[in-house]
Amino acid sequence: MDSYIPLVLASASPRRLDLLRQIGVTPQKVISADINETPLKNEKPGMLVNRLAAEKARTVSESVKEKAYILAADTVVVMGGKVFGKPEDESEARVFLERLSGRSHDVVGGISLMAPDGTQISRVVTTRVKVKRLTDQEIEAYLSSNEWQGKAGGYGIQGPFAMYIKEIHGSYTNIVGLCVYNTRQMLVGQGYL
Repeated sequence: MDSYIPLVLASASPRRLDLLRQIGVTPQKVISADINETPLKNEKPGMLVNRLAAEKARTVSESVKEKAYILAADTVVVMGGKVFGKPEDESEARVFLERLSGRSHDVVGGISLMAPDGTQISRVVTTRVKVKRLTDQEIEAYLSSNEWQGKAGGYGIQGPFAMYIKEIHGSYTNIVGLCVYNTRQMLVGQGYL
């Protein structure tokens, strides 16, 4: 690169920031994108996260006055065709955990990178996760920890909930909130790294 062009993370997620730092990437700015995340009618999970990540990147790019790379992501949990976003309250988190208990589900993550020239590329990553059958006591203990707040599906695999995960097929970091393998490949491909 002839001159330095900054990276802006279009997400307020501390987990995504930590994941980027783990691979040696530190965004110069973090700007949360305030968009409507309601799924469109008949929108499949992969299409949803792809659209939301791309929309977050475009929204943040409009507020950044300098040339920059804009990185955005979105994550949902999907089981039986039903999308589990971030629970609005403890009651909804309980419902999510009860449904995930003893079953497999998919974590679908969308990543979008906008280059300084306006080129936008996106990826969708799916990871299969199997949760052990949870007892009522385990669900209540997890809910009382407040770890479920702000997390798709009502759980975070990087915390205490990890002890309830029986199997993972695919990217672990996708479950946390950002597949770092695909993210790095996108950053290299667009000339940031």
